[in-house]
Amino acid sequence: MTDFSQYNILIVDDVPLNVKLVTKMLSQFNFRVRTAANGLAALDAVQQEIPDLILLDILMPVMDGFEVLKILRANPRTADIRVIILSALNTVDDVVKGYNLGANDFITKPIILQKLVNSVDTQLQLAAREADR
Repeated sequence: MTDFSQYNILIVDDVPLNVKLVTKMLSQFNFRVRTAANGLAALDAVQQEIPDLILLDILMPVMDGFEVLKILRANPRTADIRVIILSALNTVDDVVKGYNLGANDFITKPIILQKLVNSVDTQLQLAAREADR
């Protein structure tokens, strides 16, 4: 099994059970995981340490995921962070809005382990290729 311990992933979700579930899914691959319970806390966490990848919920108090994405993409320091939206929102409009705001992928809940792992792996590979350029 691949060791992903060099990668820092920030999970942003206001529902503790969702955070626990995603953390457990990723723990078997040895990712370094940090969490934030809302968008504002996520932005604070990103300022402390730039993650390799953010798993971002949309519907949260204080600041929703769409607003977080706008702020991340507007800042040159954070504009290239890979972001996968994990959301119960699943209408075409929501998905399109996510991609238009700069999401790298959009996974609807309930989360399927293999889809999550494949998406995370793909995004990390793409980020590594871009860093090598």
